[in-house]
Amino acid sequence: MATFSNSYDTKQVSGTHTGKDCRFALTSLTSLFFMWGFITCLNDILIPHLKGVFDLSYSQAMLVQFCFFGAYFIVSLPSGTLVKRLGYQKGIVLGLVIAALGCLCFYPAASLHSYAIFLLALFILASGITLLQVSANPYVSILGDAKTASSRLTMTQAFNSLGTTVAPFFGAYLILEQASEAISATASAQQVQMPYLLLAALLLLLAAAFAALKLPNMSAETRQGQTQKAGGENHQRTSAWHYRHLVLGAVGIFVYVGAEVAIGSFLVNFFTDPNIGAMEESAAAKYIAYYWGGAMVGRFIGAVAMQKIAAGKALCFNAAVAMVLMLLAMLASGHLAMTAILLVGLCNSIMFPTIFSLALKGLGKFTSQGSGILCLAIVGGAIIPLLQGVLADNIGIQASFFLPILCYGFIAYYGLSGSKVAPGSNEAKHQE
Repeated sequence: MATFSNSYDTKQVSGTHTGKDCRFALTSLTSLFFMWGFITCLNDILIPHLKGVFDLSYSQAMLVQFCFFGAYFIVSLPSGTLVKRLGYQKGIVLGLVIAALGCLCFYPAASLHSYAIFLLALFILASGITLLQVSANPYVSILGDAKTASSRLTMTQAFNSLGTTVAPFFGAYLILEQASEAISATASAQQVQMPYLLLAALLLLLAAAFAALKLPNMSAETRQGQTQKAGGENHQRTSAWHYRHLVLGAVGIFVYVGAEVAIGSFLVNFFTDPNIGAMEESAAAKYIAYYWGGAMVGRFIGAVAMQKIAAGKALCFNAAVAMVLMLLAMLASGHLAMTAILLVGLCNSIMFPTIFSLALKGLGKFTSQGSGILCLAIVGGAIIPLLQGVLADNIGIQASFFLPILCYGFIAYYGLSGSKVAPGSNEAKHQE
């Protein structure tokens, strides 16, 4: 699952803190990355579950992702302001408490048998996760030497991927298997109560732990690139929006997150199709782990491979392979279609960080603003799945996968051409 850094940057940890302090803080923070990956991936279990419980169309079921990822768009900028005021550690604690409150709201939603309250609960939960991300991502990046910030974020995001890999097994057993034995729709809906109460308790324990921990105190923020002298075209530009490769990169983030989330959201229903896997929902849910696990493995492979391969070419190659795999999933049946769509997870692995880094090239003093624009583009995870839901209602799940193919087509274009920095900018001159 994609994670992001917020749109402002901070100074390094004060020299009074030892390397041991930073290692302890970093170890503590990895639990957060695991938790929000775990919780986000549970949406892929909730969608088929709630679809059956409330007899929803695909487009109605995709409101789960719409409400969840819509929170990223609405809450990310206010969260940034809040974290500037409270500090990273308090921001983390507050984010955990809000996320726990969202989990607790699943109890009345199930008791009242109300889909609207489920959606509200998801929005509250996602708001807490957003605040966590805005707090934890930059905190990790400044816990130590600036030269190794990327490797620290890659390591912690691997734990995020671990959470998305484990969650399907948890959801399959505690939600889908138990729901299949329920004697009524209300009883089936109530199967989410215990799992989410457990998550709420765990989040509150983490909040208490982070409130008690003595973590390194961060210095006041500073804008990345503010001290750099902008040359070339920089002095003529007044906003990051004036950079074509940044704007196209925001579109790339939008369609990437949308495609990744949409595919994951439809996997259970796709595998239960008689022409594909003819599985029970609880069995199909476990295969989601291969999709997200592929992304985790791909990150490690990509970290090595991209040291020798240009980022744009690697992005184009992965997107092109993803298009071929999605086409197979559309046209084939049985195990071939299943295998093809699961392998797309491997292709997804490098896309988010690669698009992000390519889009920020050559922005100079506008880097911070550009980062914020890219973070807002994560709202694609709300829009694309909903659009695919409408398509699935009208032309079927398998045919609806042409929408992610279009998304990967744009990503291939961005890697090949759209990510090139406009002639005359600092970065373009450097590349020449």
